[in-house]
Parts: sequence; C-alpha cells; structure tokens
Amino acid sequence: MELIPLFKKILSYKTLTPDEDGFYDFLKSYLSDFIIIENEKNSVKNIFLYKKYSEGPHLCFAGHIDVVPAGDNWKTDPFIPHEEDGYIYARGAQDMKSGLTCFIKAIKDTKTFNGTLSLLITSDEEGPGIDGTQYMLKVLKEKNLLPDMGVVAEPTCSKILGDTVKIGRRGSINGIINIIGKQTHAAYPEKGINPINIIAPLLSSIAGVKLDDGDDSFDPSLLVITDIRGGMEVTNVTPANVKIMFNVRNSTKTSKEKLKTFIESKLKDINYTLELTQGSFPFVTQKDSKLVKVVQNSIKEVTNIEPTLSTTGGTSDARYFAPHNIPTVEFGVINDTIHAINERTSIKEVNQVYEIFKDVISKI
Repeated sequence: MELIPLFKKILSYKTLTPDEDGFYDFLKSYLSDFIIIENEKNSVKNIFLYKKYSEGPHLCFAGHIDVVPAGDNWKTDPFIPHEEDGYIYARGAQDMKSGLTCFIKAIKDTKTFNGTLSLLITSDEEGPGIDGTQYMLKVLKEKNLLPDMGVVAEPTCSKILGDTVKIGRRGSINGIINIIGKQTHAAYPEKGINPINIIAPLLSSIAGVKLDDGDDSFDPSLLVITDIRGGMEVTNVTPANVKIMFNVRNSTKTSKEKLKTFIESKLKDINYTLELTQGSFPFVTQKDSKLVKVVQNSIKEVTNIEPTLSTTGGTSDARYFAPHNIPTVEFGVINDTIHAINERTSIKEVNQVYEIFKDVISKI
C-alpha cells in the first residue's frame, strides 16, 4: 500500500481513547514478518513489534493510535479523511497518525538494518497514560527487549516542517496552597482572620518567580499561578481560607523537594497547607548523541532546514523512556491544528517525514 492511501486508512479507524478500533489487527498483517508482543491493562491495548536484522543497536519508533474526541462543526466527517488543496482533514491527522503512518511505512520498506527495528504503539496517550507506554516499557525490560534509542513521532514543528526537534521535555509539578484563616462578618473584621490580607503582601514573592536560571537545554522553571479562590461570593463575609493553585514546568535544576523548600521559605510565618504532585519529570537527550545528530542531518537533507533542538511544550510519552536511560527524540509534522476542529496536515509534510524516517533508519 502506498504512503497516502495507508495514511487515509489509518485515519479511518475511530480510535478514541482507549479504543484502537481494530487497527492492531491490520498492523499485524501489514508487518507480518515482525515478532509481536501484545498487552492489555485496564482496557488499554498496547502492541510492540520488532525484527532483528543483525547484531547492532535497537531503534524503536513509538507513538499512539488514540485521538481526542472530534467535537462539533467539522466541515466533513472527522473519521472519513477528506483531501482538499493538498491537505488531508481528519481527527488525528497531525496528532499523531501522520507520524505513526510515516514510521510504519518506513519500517515496512526497510530491507536491511544494522540491528533491531521496533514499533511501540499505545491507545491511551491522550488519556491517563499509566497503562500505555510507561507500562509497556516495564514489560519490555522484563523481557530484555528495551531499545537502545527511541524516536517518538509526535507533531513537533511550529511553522515549517523541520524547524523543531524535541530532545527533551520539562517536568510538570502541580501545587495547591491553602491559606487558613477564620471566617467572620465583614463589618467586624477584628473578630476573624482574613486569609486574603495574609497572602496579598506575599503574592509577589511567589507569583511568576524563576526557581532556577535554566541552562543550554531548558528555560528557567517558573511558578505559574493558575487559580485563586476563596469565600462564598458574597460581600459581607470574609473567607475561612484561600486556595492558590499553581503549576511549575520544571527543568532538571528544580525538583519537587526544592519547590517545597522555596514555598516554605516564603510562607514560613503563616498558617497554610501545601499539596504537591509531580505528573512528569524533566529529561534531555544530549545534543551530541548519535541519535540527535542523525535526526538533525536527515531533516536537513530532506527539507534543507537546520532544526532547532527544543525542550519546550507540554508532555508526551517520550518522558517514559528517560527513566530507562534510553536516548529519545521527538519529531513529526507541524502542530498548528492538533486537537482542533478541522485538524489537518499536508500531503507534502507526510511524504517528507516518511523520507526523513527512512533516512534515519539507514544512518543509525
């Protein structure tokens, strides 16, 4: 099957998290000469296919088949691919069935390789993510099948194909500060303890503060306040407490423990509680690693663009490779319509990403 018809076929599967909608059966028949490991946990289906061509490095292409709900007001059916003016419209066209299609086809067309090639695909990246790539990597470790390097085909480019490669991601720490006061009538403020009065002079010492200076790979970690609430939305009662919610996209220089110490130093003289949860941890693949250099060179050869090496943005399944010390990069199409109505990607981009992945395979 040619690349674009393959892309349209994969787009046609209605793979709303965590449903793979029969795609795995197609994939197993399409790559019938690969060894297959399937695993299902809590209704999340995962599949790993691999083929050892010779002794050498194990390169794994990873991604997710699941997509977010389509929403309303699409100009065409979001699960029937629509081609118009050089673009293909469908849910998942950018995030991330384009990248998925490209590495599946590139691997299909590979005749020889200096090592082992594999694909790791999950159906829950857009969901909790607990029973997908993270879980499968543990399974592969038990089977002594962990890859030596990974490429996650998420849409990474900003304005033109080839402008960005993700070589890492920031971590994400969520926090809730609860300032404790004593509720009273607004006419008798001396009878209560107004938590707003307590926190107001201190807000500037935490809001938007840089927790570190960043480095060559990461911007500084910022404490970003996302919500402040307290009281009963009336004018004659002071609040019993005020909650401050915040997020820190942290570099490798800031940890949850360091953040806790920082908050304690700023709020040491007041009555409060603090909740901190870390959803993901920062990681970076070294710029001078073989994987990064090969991907850079392949992008430049196909697009004539020198990509920026970035760690910006949110999280992806690439973060699960880092605890296993697997160098990992992310590269895929432009991401300007991900999760949007009328999501689409260009046929030219899909063809180029396929050529880039083929080139990467040939040079590892």
